[in-house]
Amino acid sequence: MKNIILIRHAKSSWEFPILDKERELTNNGIKRAIEVANNSIPYIVSSATIWCSSAKRTLLTANIFFKIWNFDTNKISIKEDLYTFNCSELEEIVKSCPNQCEFLILFGHNDAITDFVNKFGNKYISNVPTSGMISINFDTDCWSEITKGIIQTIIFPSKN
Repeated sequence: MKNIILIRHAKSSWEFPILDKERELTNNGIKRAIEVANNSIPYIVSSATIWCSSAKRTLLTANIFFKIWNFDTNKISIKEDLYTFNCSELEEIVKSCPNQCEFLILFGHNDAITDFVNKFGNKYISNVPTSGMISINFDTDCWSEITKGIIQTIIFPSKN
């Protein structure tokens, strides 16, 4: 059995003309990430492998979750390839996960996350919002062989 939790980075700011990878989180984004992180505690396994895009907004989001989960930030593996918006590229990255990893937590970007969830999950999700979290279980022992899985948990931030 393999389990993946996909977390979309928190809402980021377009206020300043900087490179996309350098964008900061908005105050509302931070608030919503804290909300989802608090609600996700019962679903988190401390032995999970954690991969994060190299974009500043995903790293900042991961740090918010880690603080709430009481995880050491040294558990984060930054994956340059996770700075993708493409489902096929995300699928390739996930399928490269070592098989000794049973539980993968991935901090990334849309449209890759929503498209991945709709390709591999058993429910249609129109859009995984910023700070949104979805877990999918796969009935396989090999990441490279994942097919349709079962969505176990959906945690989206409230709209207020």
